[in-house]
Amino acid sequence: MAQLLVMGSGLIGRRHISAIQQSDFCHLAGVIEPDDSRHDDNTIRYFKDLDDVDVPADGVIIATPTGLHFENAKQAASRGLHMLIEKPVTATPDEADRLTALLAPTNLHCLVGHHRRYHPSVQQLRQWVKDGEIGDVITSSLIWAMRKPDAYFADNWRASDGSPVMINLIHDIDLLRFVMGEIIDITGFASSHHRQALRVESGAVAMRFASGACATISFADSALSPWGFEAGTNENPHIGATFQDMWWLTGTSGSISFPSLTRWCGADDWSQPVKATSFDVDKTVPLDAQLSHFVDVINGKTEPMITVGDAAESLRATYQLQALLAAQLNDA
Repeated sequence: MAQLLVMGSGLIGRRHISAIQQSDFCHLAGVIEPDDSRHDDNTIRYFKDLDDVDVPADGVIIATPTGLHFENAKQAASRGLHMLIEKPVTATPDEADRLTALLAPTNLHCLVGHHRRYHPSVQQLRQWVKDGEIGDVITSSLIWAMRKPDAYFADNWRASDGSPVMINLIHDIDLLRFVMGEIIDITGFASSHHRQALRVESGAVAMRFASGACATISFADSALSPWGFEAGTNENPHIGATFQDMWWLTGTSGSISFPSLTRWCGADDWSQPVKATSFDVDKTVPLDAQLSHFVDVINGKTEPMITVGDAAESLRATYQLQALLAAQLNDA
């Protein structure tokens, strides 16, 4: 049974801890958390630092703030630990490239926590696009609009550096890459007119792909809506479920709305009505599927679904977008 550590016990770290505790194929060896106030479970062995860990471990899930990911990964590599690093893989594309170079001569595997790829519905959507079920993909329209509570930003780093671009949109951009291929151009517009902080809080994004397809994202962390990946898929216990579609792909012979996986086809052109067909897929919890995959990678049964190099491309596009949008606010 794989012995796993979790580094960081914030919102996502606690979800990883819970997933391991409920698993029958891995064991929680310990949690690395420097904040004593978070040492609140007497069934868990806590450590202040990875260097303090004195129990056997095969791998570590790094769920610390993004700015710490690179140094945490270096430390884990020095201990010979396989890694699952939460997204974004590192704070900058340069750090991601350095991490790839660091791991290259080792036998260590490193996954990156773009866990949405593990949704059965996402896997099905990707297969349909690959198989040409809607012909050539022409456009993609996606909405991520949630109203984050004020407490989310209170007295922490998010007040000035908590843009939904790097926290949330990086997931959506990775999804678009996973399903539609590589992004060759990205641009957008940003606003902070609601909370009046020098922080991107809403905006619109436009992308062009190597295939020729184009995509848009409308995003906000200040808008109350039923449209967002977490709300539509009911994947996050901290976000209320709405089960509403929030992503629409059009193609030369049909279209798909997600996450319902409703396919619209049956017509040759606009003179005929298109017809809808819905499909059901397995409801496996993606964080559980990711954990199972991590253990399989540790045991040599498979290769990582998303490597540091792959995740670096999602980071590169998102980082470019964040820099552009932040510059707009600074110039306003």
